[in-house]
Amino acid sequence: MPRKKTPIAAFQGELGAFSHAAARKLLGPDVTVQPCGSFKEVFESLKDGRATHAVLPMENTLHGSVHENYDHLLDYDFPIIGETSIRIEHHLIAMPGTTLRNVRRVFSHPVALNQCRIFFAKHPRITPESFYDTAGSVKMLQEKRPEHAAALASEGAAEIYGGIILRRNLEDDRKNFTRFFLLSKQDTTAPPADRGWKTSLVFSTANTPGALFRAMACFALRDLNLTKIESRPLRGKPWEYLFYVDLTGHQQEKAVHNALTNLGEITLFIKVLGSYQPAP
Repeated sequence: MPRKKTPIAAFQGELGAFSHAAARKLLGPDVTVQPCGSFKEVFESLKDGRATHAVLPMENTLHGSVHENYDHLLDYDFPIIGETSIRIEHHLIAMPGTTLRNVRRVFSHPVALNQCRIFFAKHPRITPESFYDTAGSVKMLQEKRPEHAAALASEGAAEIYGGIILRRNLEDDRKNFTRFFLLSKQDTTAPPADRGWKTSLVFSTANTPGALFRAMACFALRDLNLTKIESRPLRGKPWEYLFYVDLTGHQQEKAVHNALTNLGEITLFIKVLGSYQPAP
């Protein structure tokens, strides 16, 4: 029997990033990880075989979809085989010896800084400074030791880079979650079982009256529940759009299969991105 290949998960960011936590949740705490500098590099790592899986943030409950990654799903033919969600908790982290009283600058990703505006309003002496990554900002503190500086990042980042947490949970909204997809080169998911499934797809329609209505009818007439629909501009065709859809069910189930077949007959383009078990 051939030996099972050890999973290597590529993700954007540094060790301790929220994507790192998602990789561990999806593939186990001992998964080998490959930090990447950009989302495109994550896809390229999977394409070149440097990684066996890719873990990508797709949607945040406060800021919406990560459109770049939805676009990459079209450019790379990797199926979605899983998903999870991570609670986003921003902690104020500094190197040992630094206290909240002498912090004057806080580094982090712009989105993280924006999610902690109440803290900065209460501490006007502290200036938020943009950095490329949440965990990367803690790594920078460890390597460069800037004076009077702290970072906003996860508890995991503090543990990895030897930081101390000065304040916990600075996020304005505690119901802040990010949805992550797990991709691989091959679809290894099992056929439909007792547990529910979710299918993601993308399609485009002719720019004619009723075209989108007829597309949606393919699902409605079969009592299929759509959990998400979002439009994205169709590159090269101004004012035309792609529609990304998540629905309840597996593509092999009869009702879903028939709906997708019907949709393919009345649309200009359709691509099933994957069927996977939804995050619990």
